[in-house]
Amino acid sequence: MPGGFTVTEAELPESAGLPERQFVGREAFSGLIRDAFACAAREGWPEMILSDATFEDWPLRDRAVVDSLCAWSKTGRRLTLLAAHYDVVLRNYPRFVVWRKTWSHIIDCRVCRTADTLDFPSVLWSRNWALQRLDLNHSSGTCGSSPERRVKLKESLAERLRNSVPGFPASILGL
Repeated sequence: MPGGFTVTEAELPESAGLPERQFVGREAFSGLIRDAFACAAREGWPEMILSDATFEDWPLRDRAVVDSLCAWSKTGRRLTLLAAHYDVVLRNYPRFVVWRKTWSHIIDCRVCRTADTLDFPSVLWSRNWALQRLDLNHSSGTCGSSPERRVKLKESLAERLRNSVPGFPASILGL
């Protein structure tokens, strides 16, 4: 997937039920992530990109999140993960790791090791709605369905994806 996809504003549908606002705090951030995954399952979003240096603050251990992702995982869906490393995910999110292994055929996990982790984008992007954490210390940012913002975020993520390599394999083969 890395990169080659261009979107015009006219092609971007809006998502019903998700807010267009600023948010502050880990609980607000986690709640928005949970709501976004539930909405993605309900509305059948075809593609999502999740980007974070470590995914440490993401609610990926929650049963509700994994249940939403299972409901979302259907033919024609695509999920891209972009991180500096997946150590936290492997160590702290066993439900998510099992889900990732089960649905590896629709998930592309990428690593961008050269990026500064303090400057790494913390984003949930879809064609319908996007969330971007701008201040990791306060877990604050913006979310919404503004087509202009979604296009800019997609372009920024596409650049990072072009400079990434595969990571977080679904299984490790050995002799």
